[in-house]
Amino acid sequence: MRVDRGAGRVIALLDDGSTDSAPNTISPGLQMPETLRSVLREDWKFLAVATACTAGFAGVLVAAAVALADLVGHPALTQMLAYAGS
Repeated sequence: MRVDRGAGRVIALLDDGSTDSAPNTISPGLQMPETLRSVLREDWKFLAVATACTAGFAGVLVAAAVALADLVGHPALTQMLAYAGS
């Protein structure tokens, strides 16, 4: 195989002695596989909102558990909640 840069072609010598050639360019419409960097570059706003929503929901759940332990007033529940966080 050899590359003819002037003509922009790749020329290959086949087993039967004949030659074959193909363009040495990548098609502009070719879809390349996505990488982590390209996904983050395109979807960073969505991922930031999803992370904020998840953190907010976790905070609400922790606050609800603390409020439930306070409302019940049972010392064992408060102690269990205190030990679960550590």
